[in-house]
Amino acid sequence: MILPIIILAGVLLLTAVRQVGRIKLEIWQIMLLGAAAVLITGQISPERALQSINIDVMIFLLCMFIVGQAMEESGLLENIAYKMFRKAESTDGLLLIILFAFGAASAFFMNDTLAIIGTPVMLGLARKNALPSKLLLLTLAFAITIGGVMSPIGNPQNFLIAVNANIPEPFVTFLARLFIPTMINLLLAYVLLKAFYGGSFRKLGPAQPEPLRDLQLARISMAAVAIMLVLVAAKVALTIAKPEADFKLTYIALAAALPILVFSSRRLQLAKKVDWRTMAFFAAMFILTSSAWESGFFQSAIRRIDIPVTSTMSILTISVLLSQLISNVPLAALYLPVLMHAGAQTSQLIALAAGSTIAGNLFILGAASNIIIIQTAERKNETLTFTDFARVGIPLTIANVLVYWIFLR
Repeated sequence: MILPIIILAGVLLLTAVRQVGRIKLEIWQIMLLGAAAVLITGQISPERALQSINIDVMIFLLCMFIVGQAMEESGLLENIAYKMFRKAESTDGLLLIILFAFGAASAFFMNDTLAIIGTPVMLGLARKNALPSKLLLLTLAFAITIGGVMSPIGNPQNFLIAVNANIPEPFVTFLARLFIPTMINLLLAYVLLKAFYGGSFRKLGPAQPEPLRDLQLARISMAAVAIMLVLVAAKVALTIAKPEADFKLTYIALAAALPILVFSSRRLQLAKKVDWRTMAFFAAMFILTSSAWESGFFQSAIRRIDIPVTSTMSILTISVLLSQLISNVPLAALYLPVLMHAGAQTSQLIALAAGSTIAGNLFILGAASNIIIIQTAERKNETLTFTDFARVGIPLTIANVLVYWIFLR
């Protein structure tokens, strides 16, 4: 029972250190080592390991990587970024636009989508404005994590809670209870980022328009984005009308990638440039966390904890901490029946959604979107270390928890 937990702890430690002797490891390599360890030691069977890999997530990521790569290669991404940020005259303005624009978008698009599309944009903005890439990457990470809290489709765990707990009018309920604290938390992210990176805050020069490099690919990419926007709007409408309907984000991603795969002559070139290392990370993560889950260690620990598991602060704290170990979706799946059996009120169920989401602000492994940002940045010789993330993420997460506690208690 304990061996998968020891291996998981080793993965977390290596992720923080990222080095063994003179060997520097990347995050995807560390996760692959962890998955290999539970397979070799028989903690999970090969058949169960294959079953644990979420095919929907893998297809979604693959399709969104193709769309993101096409947007970047064509120059469309830089063109959109220019239109979004051209009015930012200072670092303050730039960060506030990123936080609130990407935060609002993450309420309707899965944050992994925004991580894929947003990371090259952040690196481009950092280069053009001579700003630290770490500052903008952190801003993106915090924006899409916090913003996703306030919507039942902002992330998978929110949707799971909204549907399985039969929350009435989920869009209205989430927004009514979480919109104001989420806006406050986005402002707190700005305050903390300025506190840690104050020396980089200054006036910015005028933005320069970016020409499209491949007009044909740009047009196809625009069609892909249009399809995605229409289908997301349809998903929102369907969720409001019939929350239990199964309209997966995978379908949206497939439909968006289809024009690129069918009509672009550069389809093979784009496929080769997909971030296959991040794909490998996710496959390995599913195997390792499934092994840890099936050990029963965390389920047993929650049952033995002698604290009021339905109190708002307990829900927020347990969600944030355990999401670092077994990811936020398994945590929500584990904790939700406990709360429902105990007769939890709507505010307590909403607290589970908020806590399991803002867990992504604490450490790198707290959210899949963090991994996508870091892996994408490392392909372009930029990175965020465990310390870079944690020194801002720890105080921010504490502040986030307090704000949601005040509004949900």
